[in-house]
Parts: sequence; C-alpha cells; structure tokens
Amino acid sequence: MWGGRFAEGPAAVMREINASIPFDKRLWRQDIAGSRAHVAMLAEQGIVSAGDATLIADGLARVAAEYEADGVPEDMALEDIHMHVEHRLAELIGPVAGRLHTARSRNDQVATDFRLWVRDAIDAVDEGLAGLQRALVTRAEEHADSVMPGFTHLQSAQPVTLGHHLMAYFEMIHRDRSRFEDARARMNECPLGSAALAGTGFPIDREATAEALGFDRPTDNSLDAVSDRDFALDYLMAAATTAIHLSRLAEEFVLWASQPFGFVKLPDAYSTGSSIMPQKRNPDAAELVRGHAGRIVGAMTALTITMKGLPLAYSKDMQDDKPPVFEAHDLLALSIAAMTGMVETVTFRTDRMRAAAEAGFATATDLADWLVREAGIPFREAHHITGTVVKRAEADGVALDALPLAVLQAIDPRIDARVFAVLGIDASVAARTSHGGTAPDQVRQRIAEAKAAIGMEDEA
Repeated sequence: MWGGRFAEGPAAVMREINASIPFDKRLWRQDIAGSRAHVAMLAEQGIVSAGDATLIADGLARVAAEYEADGVPEDMALEDIHMHVEHRLAELIGPVAGRLHTARSRNDQVATDFRLWVRDAIDAVDEGLAGLQRALVTRAEEHADSVMPGFTHLQSAQPVTLGHHLMAYFEMIHRDRSRFEDARARMNECPLGSAALAGTGFPIDREATAEALGFDRPTDNSLDAVSDRDFALDYLMAAATTAIHLSRLAEEFVLWASQPFGFVKLPDAYSTGSSIMPQKRNPDAAELVRGHAGRIVGAMTALTITMKGLPLAYSKDMQDDKPPVFEAHDLLALSIAAMTGMVETVTFRTDRMRAAAEAGFATATDLADWLVREAGIPFREAHHITGTVVKRAEADGVALDALPLAVLQAIDPRIDARVFAVLGIDASVAARTSHGGTAPDQVRQRIAEAKAAIGMEDEA
C-alpha cells in the first residue's frame, strides 16, 4: 500500500496497533456504497472510462455478496475495511481496481463511511425509541385512573396516577428522539471529494456523490470535512442522555419490584433467580440497563477526550473514534429493547400503589390549598396548620381523612366538614386539572396527543 516510500514492512507491534479491521469491518456496507457512488461519478465526469467503471461496480457487488454471505475476513496487513475491499476487488477484477481510488483519500472515505453508518444508527435508534413510546402510551392509557404516590426525595409527596407517571417517560423519550433528529439533520453533509485534506484537482462532481448517498449537500471545507467528528459526538451525547432516561426508568422498576415497594412484578423473561436462594426474583434486565448507562456515558467521554486538542486535519488518534460509537450503539439498542419489553409485560400492582398513596399523608397539600381557597388563610399559615394536622394524624396512626372533624377544628376552628371532599386521594388527583397535571382527564388528553404524534391514533 505504501508504494516505494518504505524499504521495510512494519514491525509486528506496528501492524497490531495500526490495524482497525477488527472493528471497522462493520463499515463494509457503507464503504461499498460510497465506492459505488464515487466510481459512478468518476465515469460520468470522464475521469475513468465507462467500461472500467462497470467492471469496478460489478466487482464491488461481488465483494458485497461475499461479505454478506461469509462476513469480512481480517488481514491485519491490510489494516482497515477500505484496503480489504480494494484488495479483494483487485483479486476479482485485476489492476483496473486501482482506478477506484482516483480523486479520493482514505481520509474522506472513512469520514463518509462513518457518517453513513451513524446516520443508519440514528434511524435504528429512532425506530426503537418509537416502539418504547408506543409501549409507554399503551400502558399509560390502561392506568390513567390508577392512583399511586408521587415522590420527591423518594418520600411520598402528592398522589398522582400511574398513567401520568409513565407519560413523564414518554416526554423524556420525545426529547431524546428530537436530539437524534437534530443530530441527523446537522451531520447530513457529504465529505467525499475532500480527499486527504485539500480537495482534488480532478474535475469531480461532489453534488452528484452527495445526492447518490442521500446527503443533503457536500461539505464546504475540505480540512473540516476530513477532521470533523462532531456528528459522532452528537450521536454519543444524544445516546448518553437517552441512556440516562432509560436508567431512571430501570431504577424505578428495580425499586418497585423490591418487597418493601411491591408496586410491580417483572415477568420471568426479564428476571433471573439466585444460585443459592430459591425465593429470589432479581430484576437483572433493569439493573443491566442502569449499568449500561455508565458505559454509554463513558463512550461519550472517551471520544470527547480523543478529539480534544487535535490539530487540523486528520490524525491517527481519530482511528479510535469508532469503537466508542459502536459500543454505545450496541448497548443502547439492547437497553431500548429491554426497557420496551419490560414496559409491555410488567404487572403493575395498583392495589399496593394505592395503599402507599393513602398511607403517606399525600393529600396534605390539598388541605393547605383548601385553607387558602375556602378559609382565606395565607399559604404560609395554612402550611403551618397542615403540618400540625399531619403530626396529629401520624401520632394517631390514621390517614388525614380519617381524623374526626372535632380533632381538625381543635387545631384550627376555621376547618369545616367541606374539607373531607379534598382529603381523599381520588379527589386530590382529580383536582390537578392544570395543563400537564395528573387529573385523569388531563392524562387522557396528553395520551391522545401523544398517540397522534407517533401515529397511534388509528390503532384499535
């Protein structure tokens, strides 16, 4: 490959450290697609003959068929997927294969291949996240009225509905999809034709190759085009945020599946047992989703640090750009699939949820609001009165709505019998009618909007 410049081959350790074929073989489809677009353009521009271009295109199709059937062989001496394709092409069609590399470099070639791969990865992630959203909406609709405790600081705060809680994750995933969409739009420019770093003197048509590969336009600066990995960082940052959201839901399933909560029963398909304790049902799938988030965030950090301080244009450090992206993508795909499966099949113990909501004085804010609204008491004073009521209920071991009116009036005589209309958890939930609130009617409205947004409105 190096022609006459070097008298000796690389040392064994150099071959080992320099070769990227063990991981960049995943780019073979994108590499062949880029090569086919490139040679078609070369022929159209008269840079290679039509006959040679046809021979090369047919040869590339044969290489693709071999790789599809048998996988990509790994020859460390050939370093990367680009040289593997070119070498096999030469074996199939002879010296004319060498014309394929006219007016391009491995620098713009890999930048193009990697963008194509990341673009495909974004499309796959978006499809997976849409499936998770459908699962969340479906289960939320089932439980638009199911009452559970809402928490702050993991302490019972106010009653909410399970549907409302699940729709909170729908919103997170909605933002995640928008981040991937933004990343895809921003990265959809074609580096091919930038060559090593300065462009080329051949009369190429970069618009043609960009269009053939589904890009919106060619990149505008050859130096930037071959050295830019913002698209990979954008992908990893969106992946990291998504993984954090999945981890939060996974953590809730871990907590809810524990005996002290007992809010859910995870299916056997997403649980494991213990090698020594036969009673155990461990939420391993959820725990692994939670763990994968750390690795995905680590992948984002790794590439960020790799790119820090690199001078223009290409440096070999950038060969290490692909492993963190590949690892993050694989882990994210697994995490999305696992969380979707758990959401679809988990059994929600709504009786336990309701009991927990009733036991935690979760309607205390409703009492304070009632004192403000009906008795004209300033909120801070109402807050103090309510705290006294909670203290008394706690001492008596009863819920707020179980305290006798006489006891309430002994604390503050302005309380009257109308207060019991707001002290029950169903009344509390139903009262939260503000936009985005937990009232079942509001939850159903948000669900209807969500179904329309993701194309579920016509589903039976």
